[in-house]
Amino acid sequence: MYACYDGLIFDMDGTLLDTEPTHRKAWHQVLARYGMTFDEAAMIRLNGSPTWRIAQAIIESHQTDHDPRLLAAEKTELLKDILLESVQPLPLVEVVKVWHGRRPMAVGTGSEHAMAEMLLQHLGIRHCFDCIVGADDVQRHKPEPETFLRCAALMGVAPEKCVVFEDADFGIQAARAAGMDVVDVRLL
Repeated sequence: MYACYDGLIFDMDGTLLDTEPTHRKAWHQVLARYGMTFDEAAMIRLNGSPTWRIAQAIIESHQTDHDPRLLAAEKTELLKDILLESVQPLPLVEVVKVWHGRRPMAVGTGSEHAMAEMLLQHLGIRHCFDCIVGADDVQRHKPEPETFLRCAALMGVAPEKCVVFEDADFGIQAARAAGMDVVDVRLL
């Protein structure tokens, strides 16, 4: 089915790994420390965004003067502690296993690079990917195409010969802006 592509690029959270509930749990715990909450629908619309951007939206909705990068770092630190205990692979990992060694593959994620490395290693699939591009590896995040364009460059594959697997609107927009085909995994 994907033989017409020279490179496969996967989002991570919500596409390869079932991390979304744990991300929300970590946000709830960190925000409770400051008497803040988040709107679930607004959070879903921000899927694929770097953590600091989500923190910024939460801070703006509460009209507080917290530093979004510090709040994001606090959430990420808590997340590390609880994610390894609960993370599970999603069915799309089978596509990774089938195409491993047959095509270059990359992960393009809104998570930090170190977090992606840790989770993929923990689940025993890090070796399947030629590269990882995390939120801290780019300047312009999804919905901008930089994440996926960097993945293609690191794999040595022309963007128009790549397919991206995504579960978030921002990621789908980024893939299209990069000139890549995209599979909306929410429809699988």
